[in-house]
Amino acid sequence: MKISVFGLGYVGTVSVGCLTAGGHHVVGVDVNADKVATLNSGTAPIVEPEIGNLISKAHKLGLLKATTSSADGIAQTDISFLCVGTPSHANGSLDLTYLKRVSEDIGAALAKKRTPHTLVFRSTILPGTTEDVAVPILEKHSGKKVGEEFFVCYNPEFLREGTAVKDYYHPPKIVIGERKQGEGDILAEIYGGIEAPLVRTSIRAAEMVKYSDNAFHALKVTFGNEIGILCKKLGIDSHEVMDIFCKDTKLNLSKVYLKPGFAFGGSCLPKDLRALSYQAKRHDAETPVLNAIMTSNSAHVRGVINNIIGLGKKRVGFLGMTFKPDTDDLRESPLVEVIETLLGKGFSIQIYDRNVMTSRLIGANKRFIEEHIPHLSSILTERIEDVVDNAQVVVVGYVSTEFGPALQRMRADQMIIDLARIGGIETLAASYDGICW
Repeated sequence: MKISVFGLGYVGTVSVGCLTAGGHHVVGVDVNADKVATLNSGTAPIVEPEIGNLISKAHKLGLLKATTSSADGIAQTDISFLCVGTPSHANGSLDLTYLKRVSEDIGAALAKKRTPHTLVFRSTILPGTTEDVAVPILEKHSGKKVGEEFFVCYNPEFLREGTAVKDYYHPPKIVIGERKQGEGDILAEIYGGIEAPLVRTSIRAAEMVKYSDNAFHALKVTFGNEIGILCKKLGIDSHEVMDIFCKDTKLNLSKVYLKPGFAFGGSCLPKDLRALSYQAKRHDAETPVLNAIMTSNSAHVRGVINNIIGLGKKRVGFLGMTFKPDTDDLRESPLVEVIETLLGKGFSIQIYDRNVMTSRLIGANKRFIEEHIPHLSSILTERIEDVVDNAQVVVVGYVSTEFGPALQRMRADQMIIDLARIGGIETLAASYDGICW
């Protein structure tokens, strides 16, 4: 099948790699010429386990090419996946600039196409956005009628950064939102080789599924952390408590999100919670639990900041700065917020994160760094030993096998603040403090 993917961020690039692995010819489309050039060279524009090999293989087999031209993407394919970004405005509402712009471009391309085309929206958007925002733009710029000369579906993704390729092939469910029965048949065919529950529903329900999932995932992170804080005050091992709690798997509780640790972050949970809360306010619906999640999460970040400041030690090292391991995504990483705050208060900071290399940052990550930590290159080190040898306090951001030997080097006059439950603390010479255990 001939498929185009609009937007070459995490979801788009993973979709490109996995679709080509299925033997499909794929055209990647993005306004960022650097991403297009990177993909055309056979290299993935993101850091993600397995995706580099998939992109390289697809390039060698001639199954992949990328372009900045929406017209070419539509003209050369039969179905398009739209994976463009939908970031937050300051008030929590979604910024649909990219979605509207790509809908205009695709509409203009559809006007010149004689054969039917199916558009599959994968961007996380509030219920009604596909049909009330995107479809009118597509109809206006194409001069064609949805359901007759082109078709629209909504297909939410359930990809976690760091395990995205695995999640693509082993999703908890496949959800196809369609306007009329049968319009999503082409999608069902593409996913035919994947074993997972297949749900076909309305577009609005499919849009809401993504928000329901992410709101619950975010709630689980915060719930576990608050239990952890209370357990520490009471002298109880929070992980023992939560291991017992998680034995009840009949009510859809996941251990992945219920282990006490640091704050949640990344490009999905914070943005989607703000959007959902904003939507509730617009309709005068009281959602105190949803509104409180970000408040609690921010308090969790402030608690770490205040803890570090309270130590009275100015040289602080960070092992990890992304919001989770095996990704280079810095957007809304709570560790970045901690680092920014400490820098502003005059702390001397050194950072080690093997996935963050300023020389290859492009797209959203590059913009984020330029706006938040423009001098990142001066505090980022390639040697983990430099961080643990020079720092008075070392903050461990996430679990990684390469951190263990380095932490063993630390001296008795140094301190570790653990945000991730690293394990093996009984052999450490340095003082140790877990965030909520």
